[in-house]
Amino acid sequence: MSQGSLSVEFLLLADQSNSPAEEKTRADSSDTDLEIEDPERSFATMKGAELYLEACKLVGVVPVSYFLRNMEEPYVNLNHHGLGSQGAKAIAIALVSNTTITHLELEDNWILAEGVTCLVQMLRENCYIQELNISNNHIGTEGAEAISRMFLDNISSLRAVQLSGNNFREETAQYFAEALVGNYRVKELDLSHNEFSEKGGEHLGQMLANNEALEFLNLSWNHLRMKGAVALGAGLRVNGTLKILDLSWNGFGNEGALALGEALKLNNILVQLDISSNHINNEGAGKLAKGLEVNGNLKILKLSHNPLTVEGAVALVTSIRKNPKSKMEEINISNVLVNGSFLKLLDVVCQVHPELDVIYGGVRGFISKKPEQRPDPMKLIQNYLDEHKLRLWDFFRNMDKNGSMKIPVAEFRKAMMQQSRIPLDRAQIGELVHKLDRHRTGMVDYRSLVDTQKQMVRDQRWQLRREESRQKKEKHKCE
Repeated sequence: MSQGSLSVEFLLLADQSNSPAEEKTRADSSDTDLEIEDPERSFATMKGAELYLEACKLVGVVPVSYFLRNMEEPYVNLNHHGLGSQGAKAIAIALVSNTTITHLELEDNWILAEGVTCLVQMLRENCYIQELNISNNHIGTEGAEAISRMFLDNISSLRAVQLSGNNFREETAQYFAEALVGNYRVKELDLSHNEFSEKGGEHLGQMLANNEALEFLNLSWNHLRMKGAVALGAGLRVNGTLKILDLSWNGFGNEGALALGEALKLNNILVQLDISSNHINNEGAGKLAKGLEVNGNLKILKLSHNPLTVEGAVALVTSIRKNPKSKMEEINISNVLVNGSFLKLLDVVCQVHPELDVIYGGVRGFISKKPEQRPDPMKLIQNYLDEHKLRLWDFFRNMDKNGSMKIPVAEFRKAMMQQSRIPLDRAQIGELVHKLDRHRTGMVDYRSLVDTQKQMVRDQRWQLRREESRQKKEKHKCE
């Protein structure tokens, strides 16, 4: 189908929404009539801004100036622009022949099912857009059907789709599940903040068992509960592609944790699992730990805001201790207060798994004690460099094996734990990592190391001036 013929199809869709009275008004008005004798031929010759402006006239919307200015950029962000379904139609018409935009953001625009239908028709022709965000657009069941048909046909070039917060109810889970079973194009899918419950979880679990493309799936903030989690766990057992799964805020409790723990015994593809805020207590943590004792691929486990205590924390860390092939890099139990015994256990485990970082809420009884004063880890590194007449670059280069000027946090932590030249313990290394990766990108780059060094020098100078000022004041008092 040519770009011109598809554009006419859009125009027909727009015209069909008008009442007979509105049609007569349009025909009688010289201000709104586009006066195109052969619309198919005329639109076929238009491209870019010209095509978008004509489309806006036809559907009766004001052109978005930002879109006009950025139509030739690979990334276009039209979030929160109040486009509505008609504005989405105009943009869809303009994008049929666009070859530069690869990432399109359309979140929170009330485009509704009608607007999504137009976007889907456009995506059947446009083979350049790879990432699409249409979250929070009140798409509903009709819009979900249109998107599912596109997934089922494997026509678009989309690899990442965000559909969060679109009022998808239970029945739409089946549409997505059936469409994704044979879809081989979509790699990342966000279906969070919708209304899938246990039955929806069962459909999506069956999809996971058969899909051979998805690498990232976000189902957080739904109502999957126990049966949904059990079904997803069953699908996860045999899934061979999914690397990141977010099931947080689904309330599936200990039985869901048991199902996921059993899945982790067999699945060696998943790298990150988020099951925060799911009513998992120490019993559930123990069941999950059984899977961690044998899993050899999971690197990040997020369990924050579950009713765990130090007992559950010990079970999780002990499972890593029992698993010599564990690749775990982060366990997040940020709301749990631990104790001295847990910290001793963690120190022992980190000797064998130096890349491991456990994020906990604090140490029980720590407030009542005077905090231990520890040397600034960056200062200790600088002392070592000065003593051996080395540059900061020399220090970083020894860890940067591929010369990319960036090191994954886990590799940096492991290298710092395993070296013996600079006297740094686990807590100091954790403090240093926090400074070097403040935005939790998962990477430590050379620039952040340099910036941290400069900040340390500034802090030292400020402390020195402060001390000199204090001494002067003391001297004046004595005089």
